Amino acid sequence: MADYLIKSVVDDGQFRAYAVDATELVREAQQRHDTWSAASAALGRSLVATLMLSSSVLKGDDTLTVRINGGGPVGGIVVDGNANGTVKGYLQNPHVNLPLNDRHKIDVAAAVGVQGSLSVTKDLGLDKPYTGQVPLASGEIGDDFTYYLAQSEQIPSAVGVSVFVNDDNSIQVAGGFLIQVMPGAKDQAINHLERRLKEVPMVSELLLDGQKPEDMLNLLFGKEHVKILDRMPVSFKCNCSKAQFAKALASISKDQLEEIIEQDHHAETVCNFCKNKYEFSEAELRDILATM
Repeated sequence: MADYLIKSVVDDGQFRAYAVDATELVREAQQRHDTWSAASAALGRSLVATLMLSSSVLKGDDTLTVRINGGGPVGGIVVDGNANGTVKGYLQNPHVNLPLNDRHKIDVAAAVGVQGSLSVTKDLGLDKPYTGQVPLASGEIGDDFTYYLAQSEQIPSAVGVSVFVNDDNSIQVAGGFLIQVMPGAKDQAINHLERRLKEVPMVSELLLDGQKPEDMLNLLFGKEHVKILDRMPVSFKCNCSKAQFAKALASISKDQLEEIIEQDHHAETVCNFCKNKYEFSEAELRDILATM
């Protein structure tokens, strides 16, 4: 089934709630980057969380970039998102596999690390982008996005993200939910949500059990309390192109480009986000050189 995200309001606007099945999206990211289990979980959770954050805070052609670096073995994680349901991302070290943690789960916190920060840079079409940054709360990604929303966006929230990785490093399921507490929410409703968040199984367990995004929200709040506003397809999508990389080559010095031409007679560029490769022949490089 194709991935999709649900947008909803709960209890007549006391909460905004998002839930997503992003299995195919994370599966494509794993295949493109050849990530091992701990790296797959870290990147997958980051993609899912960025997808939901983008859907909740962006409009139109707005975009945002999430950067996570906790000093762990996966290195830095970078994810781009937009309001249209697509994300792309990468991490520095895809080949990270660690022993399971005390709960017999993939140790995402150890893979990401906790000595660092999460930053979100939003391009809202203004003179310059705005960046908010917070220290990492736990390195588990969901907690870190929860902390970011509370500190930088001033929105009390709960973010749950989960990726189930098979023994062969393939992705079985991936998804998440994002709950935002709206002004005027009653203490009784907030207390009920806090109890349910502790009682409900992990998102990956729900997806493995055949639950859909709607089912996650119904399980948290009760079906009669959830009003679905939108159902949006989501995907891993990169907008890179050979023309973009031609501009990048044109931005280096003439001496550097001449050296590439004389020594290598061609150039191969690789997109960090999707690993697509673009070849430039000697003739194409000379054409670029002629414009400099």
